[in-house]
Amino acid sequence: MWGENMRPRVVVTGIGAVTPIGIGKEAFFEGLRSSKNGIARVTAFDPDGYRSQMAGEVQDFIAEDFMSDREAYRLARFTQFAVASAKLALEDADLSIGGKLRDETGVVMGCGIGGIEVTEEQVRRLHSYGPRRVSPFFVPMMIPNMASGQVAIFVGARGPNLTVTTACAASMHAIGEGFSIIQRGDAKVMLVGGTEACITPAGFAGFCALRATSQRNDQPEAASRPFDKGRDGFVMAEGSLVFVLETMNHALERGARPYAEVIGYGASDDAHHIVEPETEGEGAALAMGKALADAKLNPVDVDYIHAHGTSTPMNDRCETQAIKKVFGAHAHKVMISSTKSMTGHLLGAAGACGIAACIFAINTGIVPATINYKEPDPDCDLDYVPNVPRDAEVEVAMGNAFGFGGHNGVIIVRRFRE
Repeated sequence: MWGENMRPRVVVTGIGAVTPIGIGKEAFFEGLRSSKNGIARVTAFDPDGYRSQMAGEVQDFIAEDFMSDREAYRLARFTQFAVASAKLALEDADLSIGGKLRDETGVVMGCGIGGIEVTEEQVRRLHSYGPRRVSPFFVPMMIPNMASGQVAIFVGARGPNLTVTTACAASMHAIGEGFSIIQRGDAKVMLVGGTEACITPAGFAGFCALRATSQRNDQPEAASRPFDKGRDGFVMAEGSLVFVLETMNHALERGARPYAEVIGYGASDDAHHIVEPETEGEGAALAMGKALADAKLNPVDVDYIHAHGTSTPMNDRCETQAIKKVFGAHAHKVMISSTKSMTGHLLGAAGACGIAACIFAINTGIVPATINYKEPDPDCDLDYVPNVPRDAEVEVAMGNAFGFGGHNGVIIVRRFRE
């Protein structure tokens, strides 16, 4: 165990991405740079009759590029994404897990729902053909913890292994918990992030029934518009983001070049409502404040915030309120954006997507835009980097993620300096 003043520094050395705007770190970063729009009419099933008919789908994903045909057949789509992203992250980090490092490497993945397409198919089998026709792989394919479990199996990581299911805050919490595991000395390397794949008839119907999704079906590319006055709901999306976290010493000893350093983690709950955020942003503000305290920073030290920014009327207003509570006068100076305007809402993987955007800004000097920002909302009156990416030096960035149940997670990353 490490004492408070001896906690190891934790750095990000690898990024794996399977997203609606690109597969692989370079493709994802290029999508952010060019403000690529990954939202279109749903192709996974016929969306006629649904209130919302568009999504951010991962295009051109071939599971067999990352595993055998047999392995792919036995994994739900969300798990295929997780394994692919983990392998891409390790490749990006130029790190192989072997020898003693197997016991010193862990996995924490966030996932909100799990293998919903498997559940739908097996329930159809049950009702059509009876219980004997239900697959023996039904349960081990469907349960959310199979993302972290299968990642460990595929890469040989025998250290701490957890799954976080705090809805849309899940992957932000996963990053924070992996960070904490390294800091307390229980691992040298952690694979952390999130995955989600629920663009299915039942998944879509459920969110449509909540009236939480955009109905701008005639303009899918303009449907996700965080902080815009005309926003009418979020756009569902799928994908996975995984990061390699290491102690700084381990990374430098093996010659790795860190993308950023993780320096703060905060978590809280609104204790308010199952799906609606607390109206004044108190819970979200609490998590942001905790992250700043953990990082030993003041609000003025933050250059950029990747907002949760879902494009729902209530979330964006409440998040703006929370930022104002925490940042005071600096709230009007800090740059804020939501890449959900490009990717849609990756649900359990959304927080990790936001941290990848923070790392992109730190490493490229480009702050990704909030696209589809057409009309300012008096209730959302901050700098949301509208429509066009901005050249700016980013030293410190904060990522927000908030989920059903009132779960809030915040991570702070900083430019790496030895």
